[in-house]
Amino acid sequence: MSPKQIGPIAQAWYKWKALRLPWRKRFFIGYDLQGNTYWEFRLAKPSPGTSPSDSRWRRIVHYPRSTHYSQVKVSPLWHQWLRHTRRDPPSLEEQAGDVVRQERMKHLAAEADARWEAKPRVMDDVRPAVPQEQIARPAETQRAKGEETPGEQEQSPEQDAARQRRVEGKEDPWAKARPQSPGETWQPTAWNPAAAAVAKKR
Repeated sequence: MSPKQIGPIAQAWYKWKALRLPWRKRFFIGYDLQGNTYWEFRLAKPSPGTSPSDSRWRRIVHYPRSTHYSQVKVSPLWHQWLRHTRRDPPSLEEQAGDVVRQERMKHLAAEADARWEAKPRVMDDVRPAVPQEQIARPAETQRAKGEETPGEQEQSPEQDAARQRRVEGKEDPWAKARPQSPGETWQPTAWNPAAAAVAKKR
């Protein structure tokens, strides 16, 4: 990205503003590739108990009036200077090199993403696993689905009859343990209004 063209009059004016004259309270520091200018100044009224010469220099950025506030972009190098992380402001050569570095990082990241997308995914080759129960007991699985062999279909009526005879011939083991009381065999009768009238007369 090439810096915005600055005319000779503006350059001379910036050089004049950059001079550290004793009566000045604000000095020009530099500009970036977007046309923003950066300044240093001291507060007109320093903190109580602090002389103007001992107060800390403040740093600020001024952007062109034609630029909308949401479109103002400050490079990381100037961010470091504004936050007093670096002492000296970045030069135009350093700012241009940082832009080239960012573009190179974006290009390398795009190539890495393309290589990652080209690799076969592990999930694409995964086949649905067969449950272990179906492998161990295939006959029971077929019965659950209603698929019976011809031999089982022929033997099923005989097996049912034999099972029924065994059930009928067995004695109930709980019959002897049940208490023999009148309440065990008592059943309530239907309501009869005539019986209720006879009970009232008595």
